Amino acid sequence: QVQLVESGGAVVQAGGSLRLSCEVSGITVQTNALAWYRQTPRNEREYVASINAVSYEHYEEAVKGRFTISRDSARNMVYLHLRDLRPEDTGVYYCNYLAYDWKILTTWGQGTQVTVSA
Repeated sequence: QVQLVESGGAVVQAGGSLRLSCEVSGITVQTNALAWYRQTPRNEREYVASINAVSYEHYEEAVKGRFTISRDSARNMVYLHLRDLRPEDTGVYYCNYLAYDWKILTTWGQGTQVTVSA
């Protein structure tokens, strides 16, 4: 069974940067499509970015050009690099399988909190 442990969240000022990490066990990051999601104070959980088995990256429109997803197959880790952070990026960030609808995913990590102050 997959296990996901997110880390790297912090309180940062607008315009700042962070790198979020996701330690994955139970599956191989190289051969699975994985994504980052976030739970914001305003909305339910939402998709942020994904990377598939052939390294195709996809981003939600609001983060395009500011966030970068990557993976380290040797460490079996997935990362999300956040730049030019905005207050609306505040939320709890989770990694998981890429799914058309996040509601079908049953296993989640604890997430990591990102707070962006104005």
